[in-house]
Amino acid sequence: MASIDLDKVLDKAWADKSLPEILAAPVAALKGVSDRDGELLQEAFGVKTVADLAELKYVRWAQALAALEAAE
Repeated sequence: MASIDLDKVLDKAWADKSLPEILAAPVAALKGVSDRDGELLQEAFGVKTVADLAELKYVRWAQALAALEAAE
């Protein structure tokens, strides 16, 4: 199973939370994402939580394209 250093990807207040809590957190819990960024994501795409962002079809499409390019 892959692991991730949560201190590197989450704001300090969220690094010790459980995975379900993190996924339910607002996207501003991600390091480098401001509250305003979260508001804009909600306005543009209806994204409210970290899980919503992960499931956003545009994010998945972009990841798939990047993976294809990396495989070439």
